Amino acid sequence: MKAFSISEIRQIIDGELLQGPDNLVIDYIPYYKNILKHKRNVLIFIQKKFKFDLNYIKSRLPCAIVIDDFYDNLTSIQGLTVIKVTNVKSALWKFVHYYRQLFTIPVVAITGTCGKTTTKEMIAHILRGNKIVQSTVSSANSRLAHLHYLIGINEHTDAAVFETAVGMPGDVRNACRYFKPTIGIITNIGACHLNACKTIDAYVKAKGEMVDGLSDGGVLILNADDEKTKSISLVNFKGKIVYFGIKNSADFRAIDIQYSEGGMSFTLKCKHGTYPMFIPGYGDHQVANALAALAAVNEIGITMNQAAKRLQSFKNLGRHLEIVTGYNGATIIDDTWNFNTTSLEAGMKVLNHVANGKQRVALFTDMASLGDYSIQLHKEAGEIVNKYGVDTIITVGNRAKEMANYALELGLNCTVHSFTDYNQVHTLLKEILDENSTILIKSFGNNTTIIKLATFFKN
Repeated sequence: MKAFSISEIRQIIDGELLQGPDNLVIDYIPYYKNILKHKRNVLIFIQKKFKFDLNYIKSRLPCAIVIDDFYDNLTSIQGLTVIKVTNVKSALWKFVHYYRQLFTIPVVAITGTCGKTTTKEMIAHILRGNKIVQSTVSSANSRLAHLHYLIGINEHTDAAVFETAVGMPGDVRNACRYFKPTIGIITNIGACHLNACKTIDAYVKAKGEMVDGLSDGGVLILNADDEKTKSISLVNFKGKIVYFGIKNSADFRAIDIQYSEGGMSFTLKCKHGTYPMFIPGYGDHQVANALAALAAVNEIGITMNQAAKRLQSFKNLGRHLEIVTGYNGATIIDDTWNFNTTSLEAGMKVLNHVANGKQRVALFTDMASLGDYSIQLHKEAGEIVNKYGVDTIITVGNRAKEMANYALELGLNCTVHSFTDYNQVHTLLKEILDENSTILIKSFGNNTTIIKLATFFKN
């Protein structure tokens, strides 16, 4: 973060100094309590929605706080600087807008049902070949992290890449208020977080907030193959639109796609020419992620030859269709990062390729956060499983069981084992996994029990 004196901060947020030195230097501004352990010289905006914790403030001394209510017990605390404003929330946004406008660098914001983290990591990896890049850490993309990532930009930063998730409507719009992206990407739109968005149309609209989050001169990168993305209105968008795709005509299109050792080979067709590409990680979805990343770095001035060279050394993310030889010689495909119908289809395609005639086993938990659409989407998942085929299905959870049974109703010829206890799953897998079997393990990201189970069988 660029350092500020209290005097400078007061001018930015129109604050009145109640106590403490005006020359105290601030080098970190956390969202309340989102703070590194033992950090000092911080400025904390005390918003009413948070419980005021005096002991916590004392543990950060010397530090400064911004308040809009007067607290009698503050004046006795040595080392505490207090700034009074009319409204803390407004003061915070004044600082955010001021800080962001200090830097005229390319800022990429990425949203989508699947591929956000991988695409973000690809872009950052390519750019870090010769640039200093600020980016989201892994998939830590919560609302509370935006300020932390924003102030991670400083005078040495050449570019920034941020993942913007949708937990509820307004999340992408809020993230864009912080980051003010110059480039926005929507990787794809499936169905997720419907417990908060309520309807699929509302979820699509929430993803589409990226369109309004870009400035008039911004660049919007869209998936030409994604049907739900096509429903987003672009009538009022005045920036540049770039499309990537595999099936349909696009500015960045992949042809001649092939599974290779450790990843995917393809030819990129774009206005600059055709380029041979290789990206670690299996599946057409991985190619789509790479296309989105290539479109973004092209806008930042990276040549496709440079990007191709950097992509070859990209390290695919763990638990994103991570493939290893594991227990008893079995091939384990760990796809426990996320579970929705979009990622399921990608996983089933990879399972079929990797198995290559071996016994195909699929372990499914329930999909999460689907609200009133849970029954419908688990049926759609059953249709996907039936479409691609599998020899053995193992389920944990009522909805996963219904998904498997629906696949059987559709005519799938396979063995189904449905459990309510992970110990039973563990026992069965030890019995059936060998060098002639390949298992796809699908679950949502915070299911720690199945993550541990997958880890056991990978090692």
